Amino acid sequence: MGTRKKVRAFVRVKPTDDFAHEMIRYGDDNKMGGPRQTAPCKLGQEVLKLSIDIHLKKDTRRGVVNNQQTDWSFKLDGVLHNASQDLVYETVAKDVISQALDGYNGTIMCYGQTGAGKTYTMTGATENYKHRGILPRALQQVFRMIEERPTHAITVRVSYLEIYNERLFDLLSTLPYVGPSVTPMTIVENPQGVFIKGLSVHLTSQEEDAFSLLFEGETNRIIASHTMNKNSSRSHCIFTIYVEAHSRTLSDEKYITSKINLVDLAGSERLGKSGSEGRVLKEATYINKSLSFLEQAIIALGDQKRDHIPFRQCKLTHALKDSLGGNCSMVLVTNIYGDAAQLEETLSSLRFASRMKLITTEPAINEKYDAERMVKNLEKELALLKQELAIHDSLANRTLVNYDPMDEIQIAEINSQVRRYLEGTLDEMDIINLRQIQEVFNQFRVVLSQQEQEVESALRKKYILIDKNDFAAISAVQKAGLVDVDGHLVGEPDGQSFGLGVAPFSTKPGKKSKSRKTFKEQLSSSARKEGASSPVGGKDLDVSFSKTQLTPSSKDGDIKDMLLRDRETSNIEPLPSDSPKEELRPPRSSTPPSKSVAFEDFKNERGSEINRIFKENKSILNERRKRASKTTQRINAIKREIDITKEALNFQKSLREKQGEYENKGLMIIDEEEFLLILKLKDLKKQYRTEYQDLCDLRAEIQYCQHLVDQCRHRLLTEFDIWYNESFFIPEDMQVALKPGSSIRPGMVPVSRIVSLGEDDQDKFSQLQQMMLPDGPDSVSFYNAKVKTEQKHNYLKTMMGLQQTHRK
Repeated sequence: MGTRKKVRAFVRVKPTDDFAHEMIRYGDDNKMGGPRQTAPCKLGQEVLKLSIDIHLKKDTRRGVVNNQQTDWSFKLDGVLHNASQDLVYETVAKDVISQALDGYNGTIMCYGQTGAGKTYTMTGATENYKHRGILPRALQQVFRMIEERPTHAITVRVSYLEIYNERLFDLLSTLPYVGPSVTPMTIVENPQGVFIKGLSVHLTSQEEDAFSLLFEGETNRIIASHTMNKNSSRSHCIFTIYVEAHSRTLSDEKYITSKINLVDLAGSERLGKSGSEGRVLKEATYINKSLSFLEQAIIALGDQKRDHIPFRQCKLTHALKDSLGGNCSMVLVTNIYGDAAQLEETLSSLRFASRMKLITTEPAINEKYDAERMVKNLEKELALLKQELAIHDSLANRTLVNYDPMDEIQIAEINSQVRRYLEGTLDEMDIINLRQIQEVFNQFRVVLSQQEQEVESALRKKYILIDKNDFAAISAVQKAGLVDVDGHLVGEPDGQSFGLGVAPFSTKPGKKSKSRKTFKEQLSSSARKEGASSPVGGKDLDVSFSKTQLTPSSKDGDIKDMLLRDRETSNIEPLPSDSPKEELRPPRSSTPPSKSVAFEDFKNERGSEINRIFKENKSILNERRKRASKTTQRINAIKREIDITKEALNFQKSLREKQGEYENKGLMIIDEEEFLLILKLKDLKKQYRTEYQDLCDLRAEIQYCQHLVDQCRHRLLTEFDIWYNESFFIPEDMQVALKPGSSIRPGMVPVSRIVSLGEDDQDKFSQLQQMMLPDGPDSVSFYNAKVKTEQKHNYLKTMMGLQQTHRK
């Protein structure tokens, strides 16, 4: 476990021209009664204080006796007044980020009233590199530290979570390779901590990729406007950086992991001041509720006598369970106003910061072990131990000892020794090592199993064995009177009757059993003929899932190949946009053809591959339906034969009752014909169950094939619509301007719009480079990511506008 440490709490005051000098004062030390300085209001001056005092004037309307509290003093880790973004990051976040690469988890949280500057502190102004906040600076520091550690292979992953109205959203789900989640995200706990199930985590290999993900998530955040803030965040957001560092030394099997949570909380609101209505009012209710639950959890964590901490009251506290009082270095930045009109809310925020300072955390290094490297190290250690054993055995004159696994020849020799030992021809076996002892016991087990199989096969040659678990066969034989209550076979050969148990093997009952075997062979041969009547075609998959099949099919290899081919056809690969058929397309006519004619051309040209897959899947579906139909016919035929056999068996029973029943020692004796009918009925029922199982399997295959056919049909029609619009509704000069590989899909955006977009973004980027690069040479990746994100969203807006125009 790590050492316990207090949560660090800082206060950042929003700059204002109307600062309340008489009500808010800062102090430099922690001495009671020490000198106090009035906070300067000049912008650009950076001052770091250690305490803040609040003074309120007494309300004279309460009368002479007035016990109202008017003074409060809050001791914090720092008060940031008129502080730049650089000073804020150096003071608040730099140490937390640097410790993350050593294996310590970290959390930086911004809390405060709406409009107090939380998002500006955390994210900053993305338009200006100098005004970037804690989050982009943390990403830059992580990648700078990775460059300074060439002895470690460090991977960085990021995720962006939004909690809006007590619902979880992935702010990076709009990326093309992620897509929206089918199942809602949930918070899951395990021994390693709390994680969000369904939240996408993205690998970033360079600084620019991380900034692109940050800007992508920022554009997806939900904001609204009210009287106190034009761009008010309406949700809590958690940007998480996952770091994993492996040593490049192969002998080092340990590696460290860490997690940095950068939390931008939505601001608390007083509805009377913000004037929220409608949807904004509902959002404010959820925000205030979650922040009150967060404060309750903070109060419970600060109370050492409390056993239960209410983390599960809301999604925010549940998601931050590891950060609040867990294995994490926690830093809080409380954003407040300096105006007198907001003094009550400022006082509430400062109380929250002082409660947060009472919480203790236990940050510890997160060390894990690389399984692959551990195996390699153990193999090396094993080889060294074998060498030491070899030296020790040679010194002790034990040269015949071998510690390697036994080969087939040595195992066969031990098997021979065990057999001779059991037969009595070998009195002793020489034991060399423990591995040989284990193999001797294994061979005893093998010999015992072989002897049991030999005994069973010998009994099957002389007798008809019935499985004790086959209750249907036992009940049928008991009803026929062939066994007694204890399960013993009875009967004597007498004339035309049939007996079992005490009769010699050379008499009639033995011959009748031979006829029974012939009857079984006829059934199996007829079943094989029926199976052979449906040949396996080139695309056919003759796969039987019946558990009663004993003889393997001779076409198992072909079946596996065809099954793999069937699965491959379900995965339809996207067609390249620069295919030769598309380049060699003949000049189109002045009037577009009808869709039916164009569809036939499309199936022969660009959509030929999809059309081929569609036809193959459809042929496979039709073949499965034919097989299912034949199987159903066979099942019906077997059912009719079962009914006929039951009628014949009932007739034999009634005939036996009329002629008189023969009994021996109280047990009924039946003739050969009735016994054969019983066996035939049993075999027919077994065959019926097998065919029915095959039918169920075929129905499952038909359902899957139908899904593939529907998928191919939808893909074929979608691709046809795109091809039809590109080929007959877009001018040819525009198609020439849209080269393959462009970020804008051909045929969807006018050429003039595309060119203008590119020129505007390029000009903007050039201007930013000329203005910002001399002052900040490290800002290239920041602005590259910003421009790419803006280009993408401008393109998406244009696409949506065009789609709405086409619909109208």
